[in-house]
Amino acid sequence: MGWLTRFLAAVAFLAIGVIFSPETFGSKSPALSTYLKLAHLLSFATAFGAALWVTFIGGIIMFKNLPRHQFGNLQSKMFPAYFTMVGICCAISVASFGYLHPWSSSTVADKYQLGFLISSLAFNLTNLFVFTPMTIEMMKQRHKIEKEQNIGEEVGWSKNVQVAKVNPKLAAMNKKFGMIHGLSSLANIMAFGSLAMHTWYLAGKLDL
Repeated sequence: MGWLTRFLAAVAFLAIGVIFSPETFGSKSPALSTYLKLAHLLSFATAFGAALWVTFIGGIIMFKNLPRHQFGNLQSKMFPAYFTMVGICCAISVASFGYLHPWSSSTVADKYQLGFLISSLAFNLTNLFVFTPMTIEMMKQRHKIEKEQNIGEEVGWSKNVQVAKVNPKLAAMNKKFGMIHGLSSLANIMAFGSLAMHTWYLAGKLDL
């Protein structure tokens, strides 16, 4: 099933959901606020779900099962797309939430929630435009050094650690890569945490 087919299927299910909504059965046209709430909910859910999968499930499974260079090359393609998608979703969530809760009339709780969403957007954009490009460039440099030592096609870090003990160049590159990758991971965790703090607020607003 191609990307367009999947997208159209998702749109079709959304349309069916609109048809069976209370507004449709009540013969009442949905207000602008309903569309904004939908945009906020879908964008937030997409960002939270993607962050949960990439941070705690997908990345770990790939690292434990793929040759290290293959894993790194895959991550270098996936993470720019991941941070772009989550960044766009966070931006939509911030815009819709800000419109629904104007600052001048918002409660303290609403202002905190807007702050959490803005924080998540900021952390994702920092990763997209600062840490990710730096991490990818350092990864390529390290891959070059590792290929010279005939390592990198194995799963896990064992051979890298062994070679780094007798190769100062690789050891220095490991240290630089670890620092930038650590900052990127921290920013990702902070972005996910900011989204997680918004889940309790949304749960309190649901009327099931």
